Amino acid sequence: MSKLINIHHTAKKYLLYDRANSLGALLGIVISTFLIGQQIGVFTYLIDGITKLATINEEYIWVVDNKTENVNSLHKLDVRIGREVASLPGINKAYPIYMGSGSIQFEGEDHDGVTLVGVQPPDFTGAPELFEGKYEDLLQEGAFSSDIHENRVFKDNRIGATFEINKRQAHLAAHTNGVLGFGRAFSFTTIERARAVSNGSQYLASAFLVKTIPGISQEEAVNIINNNIHGVRAWKSTDFKRATIIYYLKHSSIVLSLGTMVVFAFLAGIAVVGLTLYSSAIDHIRDYGTMKAIGATNGYIRQLLYMQAMMFAIPGFLIGQVLVQIFKYAIESQGLLIQFTPQFYIYFFLLVCVIALSGAALASRRIIRLEPAEVFRF
Repeated sequence: MSKLINIHHTAKKYLLYDRANSLGALLGIVISTFLIGQQIGVFTYLIDGITKLATINEEYIWVVDNKTENVNSLHKLDVRIGREVASLPGINKAYPIYMGSGSIQFEGEDHDGVTLVGVQPPDFTGAPELFEGKYEDLLQEGAFSSDIHENRVFKDNRIGATFEINKRQAHLAAHTNGVLGFGRAFSFTTIERARAVSNGSQYLASAFLVKTIPGISQEEAVNIINNNIHGVRAWKSTDFKRATIIYYLKHSSIVLSLGTMVVFAFLAGIAVVGLTLYSSAIDHIRDYGTMKAIGATNGYIRQLLYMQAMMFAIPGFLIGQVLVQIFKYAIESQGLLIQFTPQFYIYFFLLVCVIALSGAALASRRIIRLEPAEVFRF
């Protein structure tokens, strides 16, 4: 313990003595923390948006057209397929949902696009938990939902607000919380109203959410459906979610570019901090050489550099997180809801520590190779 205190005291002296390099390393950690946090936040927002329908229905099996590759682009199916699915052994019930396109307009405002998701009463299977209002409120004539964060699309986002959707009178009857789509807002209503507003046929559905009987696993039910019904494909929600992410990574430059920027922010953090610590080590190579000449071991020098790195990492992470939170709250008004779990903060802090320690490891290589006698040549 006393050795650790001694290393901490020595590391602190180095940092206070060379304030310019210390400030550079600290800023490197802060900038890296902010950039990585910002990019990961936006990236997870996009991933959450493109997989939201699968996420809110994870307890069900999805039955879709066999050409469907992602949850946001569902081909239409004959409603009789739902009855076929429900008749199979091991299946309890198949709930239809219908997805259509809507053009929403508030008085005096421009048009905005929404994705209509129609679900079947009285179960309302496929709809998320409501934040405000009741499912029964969606039975009212012209009733639709919005998300409390969708102020960009729903200019008047109060319960009871009126608007036009595809030239039909409508009103807000319920709110969801955090159910945000990718590019287009979600609005939930009854399946009949979604079909009528988007000029769809009452004989068509976009997908069926399937519930199994007790004792039948989702894997077994998926195999039963795929082996017995032609032209459809059954997915576990987790598999459908994964397939959706892969599809967008392949076909959406936005998602791929954000993922790439996260990687480059991480690498840039290592480079900035590593070069700063390396520069500091070179500037003080005589001091380190003198320490080795009077008996300091390579292990002690390495621990000293790692201690300095952690003294950058902790305050750098905290300052960077403050900037990330400011960014997070600033973009919420634009409908971009970024959410971080407690586990994320733990992993993020460990990532910042890896960046700082990687930089220290780069700097330590030059010192470790230094022979004590070389100090007299500088």
